[in-house]
Amino acid sequence: MSGILAQDIKFLQGVGPRKSVILNQELKVFTIGDLIYYFPYKYVDRTKFYTIREINSSLPYIQVKGKITGMELVGTGRNQRLVAYLTDGTGLLELIWFQGIKFAKQTLKTTVEYIVFGKPSEFNGQFSIVHPEMDEKPAETSKADGYIQAFYNTSEKLKSNFLHSKVILKLQYAALQLAKGNIFETMPAWLVKKLGLLGLEPALINIHFPANPQILRKAEYRLKFEELFYIQLKLLHLKEDRNKKFRGHVFSVVGDYFNEFFYHHLPFELTSAQKRVVKEIRKNMGSGRQMNRLLQGDVGSGKTMVALMSMLIALDNGFQSCIMAPTEILANQHYVSIQKFLGDMPVNVKLLTGSTKKSERAVIHEASLNGQLHILIGTHALLEDIVQFKSLGIVVIDEQHRFGVTQRAKMWRKNFIPPHVLVMTATPIPRTLAMTVYGDLDVSVIDELPPGRKPIKTMHYFENKRALLYEFIRKEIAIGRQIYIVFPLITESEKLDFKNLEAGYEQIKKLFPSPDYEIGMVHGKMKPAAKEAEMLRFKRGETNILVATTVIEVGVDVPNASVMIIESAERFGLSQLHQLRGRVGRGAEQSFCILMSSFKLGVDSRKRLETMVNTNDGFEIAEADMRLRGPGDIEGTQQSGIAFDLKISNLAKDGQILQYARDIAETIIAEDPMLEQPQNDILKKQLIALKKNHLNWASIS
Repeated sequence: MSGILAQDIKFLQGVGPRKSVILNQELKVFTIGDLIYYFPYKYVDRTKFYTIREINSSLPYIQVKGKITGMELVGTGRNQRLVAYLTDGTGLLELIWFQGIKFAKQTLKTTVEYIVFGKPSEFNGQFSIVHPEMDEKPAETSKADGYIQAFYNTSEKLKSNFLHSKVILKLQYAALQLAKGNIFETMPAWLVKKLGLLGLEPALINIHFPANPQILRKAEYRLKFEELFYIQLKLLHLKEDRNKKFRGHVFSVVGDYFNEFFYHHLPFELTSAQKRVVKEIRKNMGSGRQMNRLLQGDVGSGKTMVALMSMLIALDNGFQSCIMAPTEILANQHYVSIQKFLGDMPVNVKLLTGSTKKSERAVIHEASLNGQLHILIGTHALLEDIVQFKSLGIVVIDEQHRFGVTQRAKMWRKNFIPPHVLVMTATPIPRTLAMTVYGDLDVSVIDELPPGRKPIKTMHYFENKRALLYEFIRKEIAIGRQIYIVFPLITESEKLDFKNLEAGYEQIKKLFPSPDYEIGMVHGKMKPAAKEAEMLRFKRGETNILVATTVIEVGVDVPNASVMIIESAERFGLSQLHQLRGRVGRGAEQSFCILMSSFKLGVDSRKRLETMVNTNDGFEIAEADMRLRGPGDIEGTQQSGIAFDLKISNLAKDGQILQYARDIAETIIAEDPMLEQPQNDILKKQLIALKKNHLNWASIS
């Protein structure tokens, strides 16, 4: 932003130093440009006028024209109110004020015609509006014929300092008047013309003061497209820049290790989705460019197998590999699975975690440095400077949103030429979110489960079904199955939740007494060693029921556990419920997920539980989650390094615009990868501005 748009907001008429501080704090509005880019959240069509005779209680808002015939004070003390009587010749409408009575009484006139707007209510056949919006009917025809009114989100602090929606609208008018002729186009003329977009200045004027519904739609489309287009252009430009700068190891050979495993050790036939993903990875790693690929796949879809086959290709080409997991349990699980898959193959695999003994560490460090170690699996311990490789070819990061950007970058520096990168997640990411958060990565999806896996049956029970639930648990334990019971513990310091967990544990111990039953408990307050020991007891089948908080959400693989009971399920998000459900259904037996809730459920809670009962598809659940919660709250977006500061777009609703914006951005980058053509000058300048603003997409003007 430059010129008038960059001017401090305190100099705008009607703001001043005191109000500017509040706008800074509450709305992050520092300049006139920031204010113009503070968009309305809704509009009310005030082009429609009703006669008083037409009013009915089903109308959310009405607008009428009329004259006040009289006023009176009704009641006393706190119950006092001012009632004015408005007529338009077809009937009588009461206008009521409980606050600001003195001001209303002094300013209302019986000699002028008013435009009155508000929410009608009916009592004993008489319609009234409490605290109506009142405007004297203007002489000019446009305003008298009505208009579309923008509404802005405000806070209590803004309102208490006389910065409510109507005042912000007045400030927008002053800002746009000041900026007239100084709002310069932020997209190339050829692109605006080709796509038939509204110009930037008319778009900004009509987003705040729409001349009619049609031009409002055009203004919204222009501003949404631009916002999403620059996100995509930035990400694709980054990807192109990285491909140009970073060569990748060329894995040209698919040799003995891979073929020996594929033909003699593969424990089951790969699904067609796994085969497709392995092909995509092989092509990437043979291209001479560094691979940066996101592998999405639901819990149990076989991502570890794909990762192992990718690492065997690296080994065939003389390179080492590593897998980084967020917890010791998950790292250990990968280690056990990979050892089991490889059997007697001559592949040297080691595990490095915080629990690894000092003597073992020294051996691992030495073997990694001299190249004798082929695959190293570990936790954050892999990030330590002492962990060095002779030739690191590929890094696999599991549940990558649990690692910060700087932590991930540390792995790339373990080699002169950055290794290929495969990031895996079992948290399905909605398509629009993946395009935005991981838009600079190639994306692979494993969208089918291995054969023999039965879909988990999900039921929603209210409290009155508890006896039935306990009977069901006894039957499952009798046939040798194990049970999870998860309690909500939003943070480890919430005392009430903690009491619920402990009370639940005591209740389960009473209902399922020792020695017939063994009950375990895990939660985040336990020391890591105690937690690991309790989890291992459950994994070995030494406990029948594990009472837990969401610490078991990611990565625990107990094929014998067939029932997941989630207490107070209405308090969990959809993605969390889906992750928890994924802890069962790991074996060939039928598994169950039972969602327990109170009778009192809000609309969103009911929708979440219905979604869980109706589908096992993680991507469907992720889309529903984003519709309910909004993209900023979806797990993984906070750590991704992308700032979700969208001013006007909504990833849950604007998927089509986003896809179109990406298609256009891809075409431009394909034709002019470094944006060096004169016609793309403006695009290059905008990307530089974005870079300065730390990927704050709102600063595109």
